[in-house]
Amino acid sequence: MRILGIESSCDESAAAVLDEERGLLSHALFSQIDLHRLYGGVVPELASRDHVKRLLPLVRQALAESETRPGELSAVAYTAGPGLVGALLTGAALGRSLAYALGVPAVAVHHLEGHLLAPLLEDRPPPLPHLALLVSGGHTMLIVVRGLGDYELLGETRDDAAGEAFDKSAKLLGLPYPGGPELARLAESGRAGAFDFPRPMLDRAGFEFSFSGLKTAVMLAVREREPDAQRRADIARGVQDAIVDTLVGKTAAALDDTGLGHLVVAGGVSANRALRGALESAARQRGVEIYFPRLEFCTDNAAMIAMAGLARLKQGAAAGHLAIEARAQWPLGSLRASNAAA
Repeated sequence: MRILGIESSCDESAAAVLDEERGLLSHALFSQIDLHRLYGGVVPELASRDHVKRLLPLVRQALAESETRPGELSAVAYTAGPGLVGALLTGAALGRSLAYALGVPAVAVHHLEGHLLAPLLEDRPPPLPHLALLVSGGHTMLIVVRGLGDYELLGETRDDAAGEAFDKSAKLLGLPYPGGPELARLAESGRAGAFDFPRPMLDRAGFEFSFSGLKTAVMLAVREREPDAQRRADIARGVQDAIVDTLVGKTAAALDDTGLGHLVVAGGVSANRALRGALESAARQRGVEIYFPRLEFCTDNAAMIAMAGLARLKQGAAAGHLAIEARAQWPLGSLRASNAAA
């Protein structure tokens, strides 16, 4: 089977072609960073309008680079949620229309399931069962993955996600959007221990997260006095260290509690080098194998959507009517192994 994947959940427009036997044949992506930088964050209406402009050319590019004729496609997979509903609708409408015109199934993909399956794009896919740390701008979750659709949520954030804490702290420091990568770069020149920000809930049992208190502490540090260049770098280092310590501490506890020997780390924040290094160290100490998607597949992309679409299609999930699926909210726990797409 050969699948076309389409991603449009937020501010990345993307298309990819995945072949069941030959693997990923092409992936094309356009980021809207420059568009939203003027506003310091994603503007949903502008994101939707830009998807309308970008998606079809990206689909043509992905097909051309993979040397795939439209008639050779076995199915079209598109991100159905969660995400910005207007942005989702642009990709869903295109994906469903292409599937109808080609007479092939359409598969509505859960965005987070796409992230969980992104490591399957690598030469060394993780075995089942495994523990997954899903960490991004909108989500921070620890999940036991036993199979497709068989997910046990151990814990998630009660408020801000880790990526949101990165971005909001960066904004307090006057860094440009997207703030997370900018803060990580600034933290490289910061001094360890100069700011000892709170590690929320790290001293509590369980696997839930909270980052709102960290954001408040950063705001107070910035307001205490106008930070010079070194103070800004020290604050950035303190923020990153606090987030990394919290994520690693909770993940290590979950590994110890479950006894699982394989860890998958996915989502946009998984590209953070400090986090990767700390998690690798914690995994090595426990004899645990750790798996990351390659950097280009940590953030939103269509390759992971095509992969999830292929996995779902092989289990019989495909549209049986012309409805277009788009859900701003879609709990991961509502998925089942045989979920049918709408």
